[in-house]
Amino acid sequence: MSELRLNVVTKEWVIIAPERGSRPREIKPQASARPPLPVHDPNCPFCPGNERETETEVFRLGNGEGDGSDWATRVVLNRYPVLSREHVSPDQKHHGLRHSLQGFGVHEVIIDTPRHDIATARMPRSQIETLFRTYRARYRACVEDERIGHVVIFKNHGLAAGTSLIHPHSQVVATSVVSYQVRDRIRTLEDHDALYGQCVLCQMIDQEATEGVRVIHINDSFVAFVPYAALSPFHVWVFPLRHMARYGELTDDEVKDLAETMHIVLGKLYFGLGDPDFNFVIRSAPRTCSASAFHWYLSIVPRLGRTAGFELGSGMYVNDRAPEEAAEFLQSVAVPAE
Repeated sequence: MSELRLNVVTKEWVIIAPERGSRPREIKPQASARPPLPVHDPNCPFCPGNERETETEVFRLGNGEGDGSDWATRVVLNRYPVLSREHVSPDQKHHGLRHSLQGFGVHEVIIDTPRHDIATARMPRSQIETLFRTYRARYRACVEDERIGHVVIFKNHGLAAGTSLIHPHSQVVATSVVSYQVRDRIRTLEDHDALYGQCVLCQMIDQEATEGVRVIHINDSFVAFVPYAALSPFHVWVFPLRHMARYGELTDDEVKDLAETMHIVLGKLYFGLGDPDFNFVIRSAPRTCSASAFHWYLSIVPRLGRTAGFELGSGMYVNDRAPEEAAEFLQSVAVPAE
């Protein structure tokens, strides 16, 4: 039987309809259709030795892993940015009902690793930790500019997720405005905080961690679980156990625990679902949001289905994988030791 569930973060209803798809325990690991890749591609602009092709480097961390590079992560300006600091000011223009402002902002590419061939799920934990320390550094750098209202850090993995270059990379986009979707979510969370004096996301985390039914991994600092009202199959949320509104507040120990969590969760998706295309997004509070109202988290969305007419027409998603069964399946997937 199908069931409607309310997503407490978005206040959107989701239809859970497991009879429309194969049960998660029937899913078998599949050999990835991705072609084998070399460790180093001399024609790739992100590979070691080709640094001059991305001369707009703004940051780097660490040493290479014996692959001839002297860096573990690099950050460069996007060659085809959606926003740019070249637009000095985000001044607004108004003409009747037409409103616009210059495309001021930040658009950076984070080169996740010197290796051309390795997915994030197969990186050593130390490299994943370096990557998330890089995210933290770029987040902090962006918010130093008071003209920046919101910072989004994300990764696209695979064609269905929007990847255009094969070499593992992530992106940072910082905007001068905050989208309606984000502002609407913030209002919902702030209303709960004002009424009850408590973060609704902290309540949700406590309930999920206590019940454990949908939990994929938990350690001293983070919990990963399939949401009760997951919008799509095998959707996973990763939350810090400590309440904090913004990603930049992470301590070094928490970054290490986040790297362990992501190594395990992405590994389960990689080996359990055959290296699916996916997006992950760090959802952090915008500048104008109070620290008490928001609780940052990381959302992982495997691209296993497509949005169809009903979703577009109603704004209501249909998930054909019961979250409890999706979690049970992922719990059963073993991630090989490094």
